[in-house]
Amino acid sequence: MSAGSAGDPLPPTIEWRGDHVRLIDQRRLPESLEFLSCRTVDSLCTAITSLAVRGAPALGVAGAMGVALAAVTGEPLASAAARLVATRPTAVNLAWGVSQALASDDPVACAVRLAAEDVERNRRLGAFGAVLLPEGGRVLTHCNAGALACAGYGTAVGVIRAAWESGRTLSVWVDETRPVLQGARLTAWELGRLGIPATLVADVMAGSLMAGGEVDCVVVGADRIAANGDVANKVGTYSLAVLAAHHGVPFYVAAPMSTVDLACPSGDAIVIERRPGAEVMAEPPAGVEVENRAFDVTPAALVTAIITDLGVVRAPYGEALARLTRPASSGSG
Repeated sequence: MSAGSAGDPLPPTIEWRGDHVRLIDQRRLPESLEFLSCRTVDSLCTAITSLAVRGAPALGVAGAMGVALAAVTGEPLASAAARLVATRPTAVNLAWGVSQALASDDPVACAVRLAAEDVERNRRLGAFGAVLLPEGGRVLTHCNAGALACAGYGTAVGVIRAAWESGRTLSVWVDETRPVLQGARLTAWELGRLGIPATLVADVMAGSLMAGGEVDCVVVGADRIAANGDVANKVGTYSLAVLAAHHGVPFYVAAPMSTVDLACPSGDAIVIERRPGAEVMAEPPAGVEVENRAFDVTPAALVTAIITDLGVVRAPYGEALARLTRPASSGSG
């Protein structure tokens, strides 16, 4: 069953509706499932910056659909593209999706195709990663790398879902993921709808879970993977990787090849988005500044394997990712 198909418990995260973009308003979850219609590039940019739509693969599709909106409304494509790319600088998929649509003779058809291909890629990725999860495995995940972070199905949660759908018994520790609680609000909601056993925990509990032998592996998504295998993902991912290495717990990163940026040599070159301090605390004590970094970088040396839609790769990542990217670049994605 494809994500978003009839009977699927998870509706499409983002889709083209004739002359506009319809997306799940993730700001409303888990209290209510509501949809947002974006009919202009500016309204889509606002949806991106306000986290109504988020997650690297979903942002790639949103970028392409933003160019499609510009095409149907008669807005100059170049200026629309520049505004879209500027909304969130860390996720490479956003600029990738924009560039794909800009290079197309038919941006609408390109955007629709990219959405469908994203679901297909995630299903392949899930199948590759599912075999890495042990029977009865207790999996810890961070932030949201499920269907809501993609056009459908999911990356890290896609791996978990694929294992579950294959008949494997498992359970999931869900990091709350402060300060915006993507784990508590989104991943927990998805797993609940999928019927996969899940337990929500505070971010600071991860170390004690690993120390107690209660985590069999960690699976996270990615917003950008550098050529050397360094991984940018939601802030707190690096801490989990360090803890996993200390406790001998496998640490897997799940992302489609569109998230791999071979033009970025290492994590040092990745721009880390700073978000409003009010997300951390609306009214901090007088004289206290708030630093709100949305992402951090996990060194490749701490990553056990990277699960992609073209297969699972292990260190040395520079060579392995380059080998996978060469054939991928000649395809339609």
